[in-house]
Amino acid sequence: QFLRRQQVLQLYRRILRAIRDVPAEADRRHLKEWARGEFRRNKDAAEEDAIRMMITQGNMQLQELQRTLKLAKS
Repeated sequence: QFLRRQQVLQLYRRILRAIRDVPAEADRRHLKEWARGEFRRNKDAAEEDAIRMMITQGNMQLQELQRTLKLAKS
């Protein structure tokens, strides 16, 4: 459970760092609110499989955000 918590916190930090690179202030604010809301909504999840699935989904969404930002810069 401790390791799972560390994974979740690491994912949260990586998402917030990626959001910093979003050029438009309004978009950054919206994405931050979305991320915080998602993590708060799921903070009481206890089932190991569900948590693992949410971490995987979060990582995929982070990768998508990073790809989009990379395309926007080029």
